[in-house]
Amino acid sequence: MLQRLTARAFWTFSRWKLVSEPAPDRPTVLIGAPHTSNWDFAFMLAIAWQLGIEVRWLGKKSLFHGWRGPIMRRLGGIPVDRADPGRVVSEVVERVRSGEVFGLVVTPDGTRSAHAYWKSGFHRIALETGMPVTLGFVDRSTMTTGLGPSFELTGDVGTDMERIRAFYEDKTGFHPELRVEPRLREEDEAD
Repeated sequence: MLQRLTARAFWTFSRWKLVSEPAPDRPTVLIGAPHTSNWDFAFMLAIAWQLGIEVRWLGKKSLFHGWRGPIMRRLGGIPVDRADPGRVVSEVVERVRSGEVFGLVVTPDGTRSAHAYWKSGFHRIALETGMPVTLGFVDRSTMTTGLGPSFELTGDVGTDMERIRAFYEDKTGFHPELRVEPRLREEDEAD
């Protein structure tokens, strides 16, 4: 209830507009892109709370140290230990099998700085868990944010990424100059 009221206040006073397809009714890998600002976290929470989506999100384990740990976990955070990335997939699979319905928020363009490729973890997690992918977005050019379509991945990296690129083609992010084209290193390696 408090989350919904907070989200409603956010959307009432924000210059941004929530534009969304219906919330997924089963566990999904929710892509958050373009990820160009720390404000993306506030948008993600406001979207999820407004639409009634239980979210889990992946964050580097240093975010969970000290006093921040309980807050980050309460907001749906799952710490990622880069030395043991397989644990995250196992934990997600366990949650799906237990019947938990949630959106696993992943920001595949990684940090909020320019680089050449998206990280492929979202693709691996979706394929290994059987979860569909939901395309979340921030678009400064239209001052909109929200959820786009949800779909099952084919397993063909090139085909899946073409569909994702088509959706994000006109999305700019909060800081457009930091936007990373949706492309996986695996696509270039396959050529």
